[in-house]
Parts: sequence; C-alpha cells; structure tokens
Amino acid sequence: MSKLFFRLLVLLMSLSLIGIILVQVYWFNTSLENNEEQFKFHVKQVLGNVAEKLQKQEAYSFYDRYNKLKDSTGKIPKKDDLLQFTYVQKNLRTNKTIVYSNSIIEEDFDIKSSLFNKKLDNSKLFKSFSSKRVTEIYNSKPLENTMLSQSLIPDERIEKSGSLDVLDNAQFEIFYKDIASAMPLQERVTAENIQSLIKKELEEYGVKTTFEFGIYNDGASTTVASKNFKYNPKNSYSIPILTDNEEHEHYKLMVSFPQKKRFLLSELVSITILSIIFTLIIIIAYSSALSQLIRQRQISEIKTDFINNMTHEFKTPIATINLALDAIRNPKIIDDKEKVLRYLAMIRDENKRMHAQVENVLRISKLEKKELEIEKESISIEDVINDAMEHVSLILEDRSGSVVTHFNATRTTVLVNDNHFTNVLVNILENAIKYSPDAPQIDIYTENIKDMVLIKVQDRGLGMSKVAQKRIFEKFYREHTGDIHNVKGHGLGLAYVKRIVEDHNGQVYVESEKGKGSTFTIKLPLIN
Repeated sequence: MSKLFFRLLVLLMSLSLIGIILVQVYWFNTSLENNEEQFKFHVKQVLGNVAEKLQKQEAYSFYDRYNKLKDSTGKIPKKDDLLQFTYVQKNLRTNKTIVYSNSIIEEDFDIKSSLFNKKLDNSKLFKSFSSKRVTEIYNSKPLENTMLSQSLIPDERIEKSGSLDVLDNAQFEIFYKDIASAMPLQERVTAENIQSLIKKELEEYGVKTTFEFGIYNDGASTTVASKNFKYNPKNSYSIPILTDNEEHEHYKLMVSFPQKKRFLLSELVSITILSIIFTLIIIIAYSSALSQLIRQRQISEIKTDFINNMTHEFKTPIATINLALDAIRNPKIIDDKEKVLRYLAMIRDENKRMHAQVENVLRISKLEKKELEIEKESISIEDVINDAMEHVSLILEDRSGSVVTHFNATRTTVLVNDNHFTNVLVNILENAIKYSPDAPQIDIYTENIKDMVLIKVQDRGLGMSKVAQKRIFEKFYREHTGDIHNVKGHGLGLAYVKRIVEDHNGQVYVESEKGKGSTFTIKLPLIN
C-alpha cells in the first residue's frame, strides 16, 4: 500500500466518522428544536383553552345569578315593541298577496344593578329580547297598499315567536363585563381553579411536567399565583385573560415550566442513548481498524527493513566466501598451505556469522511459538556476566573499548538458564559497543534490593529518544540513525532479551538520553 493511498484512506475514513458524528449532532439539535416547537404549540393551545374557560366560567356565574334574580322578582315583565318590519309580496297574475311582519319585543324585569351590590347606575340593566313573526296570505283579493288593514281577514295566518339569543347574549355579555371589570381580581378567579384548569389541559395534550403560574395586572404581579412561581423569559408563556368590553388586556396569565429542558430531553433520551451507543461502537471500531492499519503498515516497514538488513548482512559473508573459494581454486594458491588455511578460516568465520544470524531469528520464532526449552539451574549471576564479557572481548578489543565491573551485590545466586542468559547479556553488551561512536566505555553494576538482584549495563554511546525507549523491545524495531546500514542488526536482539528475562520472572527496562548514553537494567529474583 502506497503512502498516498494509505493517507487518502485514513482521510476518507476520518471524514466519514466526523460526518456521522455531525449528522447525529444535527439530528439531535433538530429533534430538540422540533420538540420545543411542538411544546410551544401545545402550551399555546392550553393557555387559549384556559383563558376561554375562565371567561365562560365567569359568564356562567353571572348568568346563574341573573336567572335567580329574575325568577325571584315574581313580576310579569313589561313588554315594549322596539322595532317592527313589514314586507309585502304581490303576484299580479294570481292576485295572491303575502304580508310578512317581524317585531322585536323588549321584556323588562325591573331588576336594578344594586341587587349585585355594585356602585353602578341604577337604571334597568337586565332585559331580554324576543321576536314575533307573522305571515298572512290573501288569495285572489285585489288589494291596494292603502287598503291593507286589520278589518281584512287573511285566508291563511302563520305566527311564530321566540327569544332572540343573539341580542340576549350580546346584551348580557356587555353588562356582565362592565360589572366584572369593577370587581377585584381575587373575586373573579382563584389560584386553585386556575391550577386545576391548567393541569387538566396539559394532561390532555400530553405535557406531563411541573408548571408554575401567576397573573399580572398591567405588568405588575398579583397575589393570584402558585407558590413557587418565578418569571423566566426562557420557559414562560403568557396569554391575556378576562378582557373587558373595549378589549383592554389588563390581566395576563403567565405560566412557566421550570423543568422544560429536562422534559424536552426526556422525550429524546431513549433514541439518543441508542444513537450514542452505536456512534461509540463505530468510533471504537474505527479506532481499532485505524490502529491495526497503522500497526500493519509499521510492521510492513519494519519487515522490509529487516529483509534489507538481512540481505545486507548475508551479502558480505557470501561474497567473502565466494572470493575465498575462487582464491583457493587458483593453482598458485592451492599449493600454498598457509594461504589455503587462511582462506578456509575466513570461510569458517563467515559461515559462523551467517549461522549466528539464522539462529537469532530462529530463537525469536521458537519463543513466539513457545517451543524453546529453557532449563534453569542455580548459578551466580557474576559468573554469567563474566562469561558474557568473554564473548564480546574480541569485538571490544577491536574497538579499543573497555568494560569495568562494579559488583556490589552481596547475594548473587539466581535460577537461570546459563546459555540463554549469557546471550541476553551478550546482546546488551553488543548494543552498547555498536551504538558507541568512539571507543566503547561500559560499566556493569550489580546490587541487591530486597529479594532481587539488579544488573545495570551503562554505556556512553549515542543514547535514544523517548519514543525509542518505549519501543526498543519490540520485534524488528530499530531507531533510524540516518543511514539504515551504519549499524548492523535486525531489531531482534532486544526482543529476545525481553522474552528471556520475562521467562525468568524478571524485568528489563532502559533509561537513556540522546548523546549521553543508555543504561539497561535487569531485575531478577534471588534464590532464598
């Protein structure tokens, strides 16, 4: 996979994930706004219904008192004709004449406003209206307009009468609103009644949340309010109530919902939780996939480096062996025993070198498959250190380096595999030699901490970065130093070190600083 394609793939995946999250956020905000709009609509409907019922209740109260007063007078109402309307229709062909008349009659019950104990005009306020409708039909009688009189008897007479509800209602609404507007608010409505009306209406619209209310008179608060009412413009709604005949809106009913936000969110909580869960699953899956992609890419790069390094490591020995064999086949050389032995020694050394590289890889492979047999025995760790120093003495001598031991541990007996643990220390010492640009100067320390022995290998080499310190024990990992071949190796040695130390119930870690060298510390349990 090319770098460009990999970056494009990661970019597209990241944009897709961000897009999904943004869509979820947009959906949540939109749903919340829709819920708020629906809540506002329902509250407006509720307040409208409450205002209408308060007006009707007040009207019914006055109407009931009016009927009781009217019935209690025991008087026959005085009737006056207010208006009479007559309409005549004549058929010239048949001489049939139809006369229609309609009279509006006022009935006065002589009920004074003082009966309501109000300081109003004592004129007769309470009246009712009725209608009398008469239709007379004259057949084949040549009548003239001027001859229409009561002396003539119609061939057919139809008479109807009844109350005029429209006039009654209009007159009643006018008089009761005038009276009510002069009354104090506490006599017109009660907090308990408003509480009951609002609660019932909210339940019918499915708005199940707490509410508080209050009535304002021309912007000033009144005593008709719920116990905990506080005006908040963000969650309060208002509507005019108890308007007078001039449609003046002196009183306003204000309703607030302290837990409005919680109520709106509660309607989305179930679907929101599911959305968050699925989004988290997508994020986790994406993170895992991206991590695996990056890891696989790193492994691919490390393996490529490993193959390149291994090829480079084998190329020199193979070329040396070929040159040595070609030299031995030369007739001038083959008779020279000393030169032949010298070339054979070169072939043997190069062969050992390649064999060591293969063994290093095989050891790691066996450790991965848990096929490497590790038989442990009781031994002094100082003996293992001395043995490891012998293995690197020639390399160290070639670099004009030195190793100084500081054996401060009083207890040194551990249970280890001599061969493998010697290889562990050899790998660490070889790294110290390889990564020292000048003559290697190495110090080895031992000390006891409780029931443990510590082995510290300190060099004054190149050191390593913080990132390298975290990954130095990973298989195939090598910190780049500008030229991939300037320091031989395949990134397997320290991975082998870590596995062997852990199989001995120990710990290994490194402390390092760029340009100041590194210190590898191995901690092993002692034999009591």
